[in-house]
Amino acid sequence: MAGDLTQSARRTPLVMRCGAFGDMVLLTVLLAQLRERFGTPVDVIASGPWCEPLLSGHPAVGRLLLVHSRRTPYWLSRDQQALVSALRTRGAGPTWFCDRGEGRALLARAGIPDGFVCDSTHYPFLAGENFADRYLRLGALTPAAFAGLLPAARPGAARAAQLVVAPGARHELGAWLDGRAIAAPWVVFHPGSRHVARRRLRARSGAAKYWPEERWAQVVQAVRAHWPQHAIVFSGTRAESSLNEDIMRRAAVANLHNAAGDLPIPRLLALLERAASLIAVDTGPAHAAAALGCPTVALFGHIDPWLYRPGGATTPAVTVTGTLGGEPSILGIEPRQVIEAWLDLTHGKRGFC
Repeated sequence: MAGDLTQSARRTPLVMRCGAFGDMVLLTVLLAQLRERFGTPVDVIASGPWCEPLLSGHPAVGRLLLVHSRRTPYWLSRDQQALVSALRTRGAGPTWFCDRGEGRALLARAGIPDGFVCDSTHYPFLAGENFADRYLRLGALTPAAFAGLLPAARPGAARAAQLVVAPGARHELGAWLDGRAIAAPWVVFHPGSRHVARRRLRARSGAAKYWPEERWAQVVQAVRAHWPQHAIVFSGTRAESSLNEDIMRRAAVANLHNAAGDLPIPRLLALLERAASLIAVDTGPAHAAAALGCPTVALFGHIDPWLYRPGGATTPAVTVTGTLGGEPSILGIEPRQVIEAWLDLTHGKRGFC
């Protein structure tokens, strides 16, 4: 039995997190911690079309195992069955579960004992802890079955997410920029979110994370006034294109480019890596930009801005919050707050007039 346990302890660590774009950016804090601890890239179970282009090639990521839906009944889900088969072939080893209940059932079906799993749901957040520090705490834990068998976590791990941009993506970005007549330097705005995109025929104003077009336009005008030579690129999904167009029309300044729907993740990462700044709502691209070292201003509504600080605890990011009717609300944020936060971050001064 002891020999079998020792063999299991030597297997590549496994992490399960089926999260949104920003969730997976933040997960890289844990992946980097485990890679440093075990000296090997970590296998990752994830879901969503963003995971492969976001994480492929990351030095902390080994094998990427994708599952499309965890809520479909197991007997109807071929991808769940394929995942369980792959995990059984792989063999059980140290596992970090950073998801919700449905995923634990898949790990159990794959023959991974409870004692092999560090389950994040068993470790509540500590007071004042954000996601980066929580992941570092989880990465230093040892599943019960492997007590005394695993290397200890090394001190000094980065409290920030880490992303990599493939050389091919940088080259492809250059051709894309030439085709759109966009020249460096540039600032990126990301005013939309999946909440806005899902509104369809309903008013945008009812969406979470919606900030009015006229306020965005004032911020665009301020950026143009301070950086007259910078291109301003609007990112987003195709469904967010009309929001971008409305903001651009209200701003009525030169050298604006609506790239919504034309930024697959490798191109987006390459664009953010070279951007002079990003101004966005709290969304995945804000996490990605901060993780890539891009000075980031993020607008937060009801979500705790420290808990979900873009990219972790130590990235070049500032958050802006507001209240409405005594409650946290993105609609309580005034343009001046965003402009001053951006000036502090990029110019080291305040007081836009």
